Amino acid sequence: MKYEIICLGSACKDVFFPTAEGKVIDAPEDLLAQKKIEFELGAKYKIETRYEALGGCAANVACGLSKLGIKTACYSHIGDDGIAQWIKNELQKNGVDTNLMTYEKNCPSDMSAIVIDKSSADRVIFSNQKANSFLEIKPEEINETRWYFIGDLHGDWEKDIDVIFDASEKNNIKVAWNPRGVNIHENVKKIIECIPKTEILFLNKDESIEIVSGLEKKFSAEEMNQEEFLAKKICELGAKTIVITDGVRGAWAYEGKELLFIPGRKVNAVDSTGAGDSFGSAYLAACIKGKNMKECLEWGIANSSNSVQYYGSIEGLLTENEINNKA
Repeated sequence: MKYEIICLGSACKDVFFPTAEGKVIDAPEDLLAQKKIEFELGAKYKIETRYEALGGCAANVACGLSKLGIKTACYSHIGDDGIAQWIKNELQKNGVDTNLMTYEKNCPSDMSAIVIDKSSADRVIFSNQKANSFLEIKPEEINETRWYFIGDLHGDWEKDIDVIFDASEKNNIKVAWNPRGVNIHENVKKIIECIPKTEILFLNKDESIEIVSGLEKKFSAEEMNQEEFLAKKICELGAKTIVITDGVRGAWAYEGKELLFIPGRKVNAVDSTGAGDSFGSAYLAACIKGKNMKECLEWGIANSSNSVQYYGSIEGLLTENEINNKA
């Protein structure tokens, strides 16, 4: 087999702007946005320094898997500018195969501007995903693997999802999937339709709430705020394993029997960007290596808690020895 896993979705350049000028507001009544940040409209804020890093869910997870010894390829669509070559070089530096990368002529590569709140290390992402919206997945190019990881898809993503799951069924390839908020917003019924075909479903809590909100039956706010309730409802849709993350609180995993929980670790976090991707890559690597569900959670927490101590999603990724040393 050529690859152990192919990560499909976006690859981009992230630019980070840390600031202490924003005002964080609690909004517990808004289940999908319980914390907000505000800036004065028309004001100008000075940023002392900025950081640049590889980004995009598929690229982030591919790098995390490669760091943990998994033979990984990234299947993404980028532009034909200098940033495209930079993205490709960064992937290769992290041991990721780029032979499946494709290019859009006369198109800028994807980029995100990320505002980091210094007090919480949380962020707001302004993402431009033009190149990735032209991604067209060709089934004959993705057959030589044991796993797929589906990250953030744009453009005609419903068509791409069908291509991926059709190839999965035809070639007996397992699928790990993190349906992103934008896809859930656009077509939650399509997400729900594909969940039964998924081996591992990665979601943050907001994504979980949105999927359960898309069911025909409506539930109370109290129920919708409980991870166990969310995990069980989504598991009923047919996914084999549900993994839910909620930032510093930790992560839950459920496969129809016992709900397992691993709390987050207290660290000096500077940036939460990509924490979910670093968690997912380590959880998935542990699963591929035959670890049990508790060990997979522990790997995910170890990787994500180290990742948030660095700006960007790549610098803080751990090797298997480093994860074992932190256990």
